[in-house]
Amino acid sequence: MEILIKAGQLILSLSILVIFHEAGHFFFAKLFKTRVEKFYLFFNPWFSLFKTKWGETEYGIGWLPLGGYVKISGMIDESMDKEQMKLPAEPWEFRSKPAWQRLLIMLGGVLVNFLLAFAIYVMILSVWGKEYLPTENVKYGVTVDSLGREFGLQTGDKIISANNKTIENFRTIVPEILLNEPRTLQIERNGQNMEIEFTDKMIGQIIKHKAPFFAVRIPFVASKFTKDSPAKSAGMIEGDRIIALNGQQVLYFDEFKSKLAEFKNKDVKVTVVRSGQNKDLTVRISDKGLLGVFPRGNLSEFFELRKIEYSLVEAVPAGVSKGYDEVGNYLKQFKLIFNAETKAYESVGGFIAIGNIFPAEWDWQIFWSMTALLSIMLAVINILPIPALDGGHVLFLFFEIISGRKPSDKFLEYAQIVGMVLLFSLLIFANGNDIVKLFN
Repeated sequence: MEILIKAGQLILSLSILVIFHEAGHFFFAKLFKTRVEKFYLFFNPWFSLFKTKWGETEYGIGWLPLGGYVKISGMIDESMDKEQMKLPAEPWEFRSKPAWQRLLIMLGGVLVNFLLAFAIYVMILSVWGKEYLPTENVKYGVTVDSLGREFGLQTGDKIISANNKTIENFRTIVPEILLNEPRTLQIERNGQNMEIEFTDKMIGQIIKHKAPFFAVRIPFVASKFTKDSPAKSAGMIEGDRIIALNGQQVLYFDEFKSKLAEFKNKDVKVTVVRSGQNKDLTVRISDKGLLGVFPRGNLSEFFELRKIEYSLVEAVPAGVSKGYDEVGNYLKQFKLIFNAETKAYESVGGFIAIGNIFPAEWDWQIFWSMTALLSIMLAVINILPIPALDGGHVLFLFFEIISGRKPSDKFLEYAQIVGMVLLFSLLIFANGNDIVKLFN
């Protein structure tokens, strides 16, 4: 079911983005009286799932969910319609239009994707507002894994700043380290301030790591119990806060988890706080060293979160600012990908990786946040100066505008083929990475 929910969100999100992207091309083509022969969601080699003719345009849904397209008359595109290009140019064809009109037609999809992302951020802020955990409110410090310890962090460290900048939102600390210079982390440990520097190699390790190398440290408050929970059998109830094992203080979940392994198949005295009173429970620990209880993970129960409400008027500039920041962050990621020392290219993913950014349960706020981010990604990738992408067409149009010479149809045809080979190679590489990760 989890896979179906993630796949459903991915397909719906990509469908929205493809429709809006192609609608951008369609709008400017119609604006300049250019004939659009087809408008398709997904590709339709050999057959279509659905199609209908309305006016001069065929609208349809293909079976291959790798994108979509509009087929514009008199244009060298992925359809590779060479026969049409052999005929004399007609007034309604793309090739008959002035260069500036062709430029706007090609930029239409990217422009709409940027505008869509900004509009979604405006909608999110006006409907849900913005809620986050301020870094200064992480009063118990952080818990770190093996990678964090390798970097020099210790459980209990309190993060002061990153790159010598105060980070308001705790969740943005890692992106700040990854994307901006000089890549340092300022912490407080046992009352003393320290600094950790991150090299390109360390950045590569963070990117490759499957989980955050540090997380918020929280107390252990009982939430749900397993079916045959020893803790529940001993009388533990939801809301009990565990503070000691056999008289040894364990205030946090990470402390409890590490100490519990010492008591496999033994009775242990677990001290909990219930309704303000301490209570001792004798619990038989399983042979796997488990108590059979899950901790509460809702941060609002332990920390003061910050919530900002926006009216629609206030959400507009805030949403545009959010979109602008996300565009900048995504552009910075390309720098990491092309840095051989970080080996970030090994983490480039395909459809499985994209699908996994969606949660296992349907959450509309997260869905729209991910859709806005994917819209920015689609816009940035499409504007890259690679033949077969919008950016490739734009590059050749700029050459025509500057030089006054239009590239030949034969050149554009060969460029389209080269671009398609590059794109398919990238597609195979990205999805190949996904498959390799499944077996690692």
